[in-house]
Amino acid sequence: MPDPTSLAISLIFSSIGLGYFIYGRKQKYKIPFYTGIALMIYPYFVTSALGMITIGVVLMLTPKLIKHFL
Repeated sequence: MPDPTSLAISLIFSSIGLGYFIYGRKQKYKIPFYTGIALMIYPYFVTSALGMITIGVVLMLTPKLIKHFL
């Protein structure tokens, strides 16, 4: 049975990913679109809570960092 903490964290980041996905699709921006997909999928592969939080925060910052440096 999955840990409730992992389920809650995956729900939070998947919801944020859905927002990125919808925004990217409506505005036709590729970076938020693919970041949203990654945010929705990665919790299936990462099991530790700290790993989920770290990867989720990095993925959430990816569009801002790419926009800033490119």
